[in-house]
Amino acid sequence: MIFKVYYQANRLQIPVRENTQSLYIEAESEQSVREMLSNREFNIEYVQMLEGSHLEYEQASASFQLEQV
Repeated sequence: MIFKVYYQANRLQIPVRENTQSLYIEAESEQSVREMLSNREFNIEYVQMLEGSHLEYEQASASFQLEQV
């Protein structure tokens, strides 16, 4: 499954919507995504599973690139 992760780059700062970044990652579950990213200094806001037409839409985006963890 492919997940889209919304995060803040600095774990210590207060989240600001305009600073939210995202990445795409392939994993078995949301929990495994969080475990894979636990060694990074991210403040993960939301992990969204992508499927069907939503996944196709995201794949058509120029910013779609699967993160290798």
